[in-house]
Amino acid sequence: MTIRVLVVEDDPVAADAHALYVGRVPGFAVAGVAHSRGQAVRALERTPIHLLLLDLYLPDGHGLQLVRSLRAAGHTADVIAVTSARDLAVVREGVSLGVVQYVLKPFTFATLRDRLTRYAEFRAAAGEASGQDEVDRALAALRAPRAATLPKGLSGPTLEAVTRTLRDSAEGLTATEAAAAVGISRITARRYLEHLVTDGRAARSPQYGQIGRPELQYRWIRTTR
Repeated sequence: MTIRVLVVEDDPVAADAHALYVGRVPGFAVAGVAHSRGQAVRALERTPIHLLLLDLYLPDGHGLQLVRSLRAAGHTADVIAVTSARDLAVVREGVSLGVVQYVLKPFTFATLRDRLTRYAEFRAAAGEASGQDEVDRALAALRAPRAATLPKGLSGPTLEAVTRTLRDSAEGLTATEAAAAVGISRITARRYLEHLVTDGRAARSPQYGQIGRPELQYRWIRTTR
């Protein structure tokens, strides 16, 4: 059965991107796009929806308020929250309301594809479990996303250090500046910075005004939502 998804996102550019991502995952189809809580409610009244891809900050109310009202009205659609909010209290509240996944912005297609694929595996589980192991496997498909595999030669702790350094820099950094801050070589720093660009978490642009070739300036992609 095709899983019908309602994308709820008030930013038109982000909504289009999320809808495009969903449409690229086998077994999923975009049933509609809503840019507000009110539009989402009306869409749910008009057409069957299995899954909401839900931004938490909407112009007419918080996304979790929408989930709470849907549950009170008897709607059983599952919810994957997509947001830049990192408040763990919000995450806990979402879990208590039945939010099945929580995806931080900005995210890549690969990240969303993994969450959707795991959700489909969880949804496909049917019948009576033979025992605790089978119940655990069904929940693991939903709750234990596959660890992201870093390119060969990159390490998690160094990536975290480079990420933190870049995120804390309001104006961005060159590879030379990042290398000095983290304590690694410029070439190594550039590899990690380029990985962040590929992953959609950073952007780069040439830095002019100096003699010789312009050096690339990297900046963290910040969202206000």
